[in-house]
Amino acid sequence: MAQRATLNSVAEAAAVSRQTVSNVINSPEVVSPETRERVLEAIERLGYRPHTAARQLRTTRSQIIGLRIAPVGNGVSGVVLDQFLHSLTATAEEYDHRIMLFTAADDESETRAYADLIASVGVDAFVLTHTHHDDLRTRWLRERELPFVTFGRPWGAEQDHPWVDVDGARGTRLATDHLVRQGHRRIAFVGWPEGSETGDDRRAGWSAGLAEAGIPERREAAVFDGVEGGRSAAARLLDEPLAPTAFVCASDSLALGVVGELRDRGLRLGADASVIGFDDTPTAAVLGLSSVAQPIAEVAAECVRQLRVMLRGEPGPASALLPPRLVLRRT
Repeated sequence: MAQRATLNSVAEAAAVSRQTVSNVINSPEVVSPETRERVLEAIERLGYRPHTAARQLRTTRSQIIGLRIAPVGNGVSGVVLDQFLHSLTATAEEYDHRIMLFTAADDESETRAYADLIASVGVDAFVLTHTHHDDLRTRWLRERELPFVTFGRPWGAEQDHPWVDVDGARGTRLATDHLVRQGHRRIAFVGWPEGSETGDDRRAGWSAGLAEAGIPERREAAVFDGVEGGRSAAARLLDEPLAPTAFVCASDSLALGVVGELRDRGLRLGADASVIGFDDTPTAAVLGLSSVAQPIAEVAAECVRQLRVMLRGEPGPASALLPPRLVLRRT
């Protein structure tokens, strides 16, 4: 029977110290790329696997990160959180962390779940989504000095914690600027009711793009997310005396509703009217819908990086606002 590879045998094969191998596994950023590659090659060749149980005893950490699974919405854009979960899990596993999923009906029950998970399985840290003003969850975790990071900004001056987000205003600004360059002057925004922090952020980019282009009109409709919401919003806007010739939407779900209404009225997409969604879901790709793509893999990687910094007791990590990109298709 082949002997199990050890930290020492990997160090010998890579001609480095035992501490260097440990750094590659636990803190790869402190090792030079060349040395890191050599150690990783030795790990792969020898089939070395870190002894998780021993590490947990030594560090008194469970290597578990908690994440609440939010209820399924009525739009197609919920796939973004599915992509985030997959990327977060894959990135966490690279550092021998595991994601523990749980459900909660609201913020208050989510904080109760935090307490239960910490007491029962010793969860090391949490990742939060769907941040909002006066967020009870972040306040609860901060008061107890527990490590966490949010996918989403704090949305309030009174809140200060590590976060990762995508610049929604920049995304809709990219969409608006493109439509202006295509010659559109009647560019409508289809978004969510005022008070949705993410929606307000995306609306701001559209508004700034119109202002920069010297377009005073602000044609917009606020509806709840979903294809039917987008369809009803488009119907209202198209019934106006000077109907929009282009639509910037806060989600792909809304954009698909707009596309449906345009087709029902016999309007040619990309010719009579243009539509740009947000999230670049697989549905958008299949149907040829132009959309703003979020860098979800990068968001997940940054969330894990920030948590690892906190768990190592290093100075607080800088929050990150990542840029989206515009993906142009037939619409």
